[in-house]
Amino acid sequence: MLFISTKHYNMGGVVLVLWLFLFASSVHLSQGISHEIHLLRPLHGSGGHHVPGLSCLSWRLGVETHNIIEWSTVPQACESYVGHYMLGRQYRKDSRVVVYEALAYVQGPRLAGDGKDIWVFDVDETVLSNLPYYANYGFGADAFNSTTFNIWVYEGKAPALPESFKLYKKLLSLGIKVVFITGRSEAQRNVTTENLHNAGFHTWEKLILRGSSDTGTAVVYKSNARKKLEKSGYRIVGNIGDQWSDILGTNVGNRTFKLPDPMYYIS
Repeated sequence: MLFISTKHYNMGGVVLVLWLFLFASSVHLSQGISHEIHLLRPLHGSGGHHVPGLSCLSWRLGVETHNIIEWSTVPQACESYVGHYMLGRQYRKDSRVVVYEALAYVQGPRLAGDGKDIWVFDVDETVLSNLPYYANYGFGADAFNSTTFNIWVYEGKAPALPESFKLYKKLLSLGIKVVFITGRSEAQRNVTTENLHNAGFHTWEKLILRGSSDTGTAVVYKSNARKKLEKSGYRIVGNIGDQWSDILGTNVGNRTFKLPDPMYYIS
């Protein structure tokens, strides 16, 4: 308990007491509100634990700014940090900042009203979350296993990312059509369609999946897909994804947005 002497009562003391009260109240409120995608432990990864010789927060910054590239797995020493980040509030907060910027931007452009204005979304870790899968495989610290991942995909249980879903609904209300371009294979069209529907995404203009003839990197594949869209008369108002390969290359659109994802890298 904090006591204030009436003899030495001054304005500085009042300010200090008020600050302590507000701080305690804010901590209490934040602990009572759940913002997680899944009802898991509300661990806050923005602090993490000290790792000798390696700052996991700095590593994640390098990843998100595309300074660290061509990496295959999350450093083993950062598995716990990335897990806490993804399951805690910071991942949602970072996603919210990106989407709020997208929402602010989309209010500006004038639409032609001819049905040709589109917004390109990636799928995995952009509109659908594979966090339930990666939570069982070290949050990206384990080497990627296409067999186990495809088993997960065919379950069709990936939940929606709440922030992206909010953007999706706003775009539809403005008359902007949605196009999904995903690295998933054409063989996964039916399960992807069903998963999107079950997650709340009921309307879109096109769902483009990778066919057997789509060779090259993700950047090449997605650039070609966007080029075909523009040749068909579509105008790409915006483009959002969790990987830099979603928003680099050609025909990227008028404005691009990068969602956080420190669990894997696609070149």
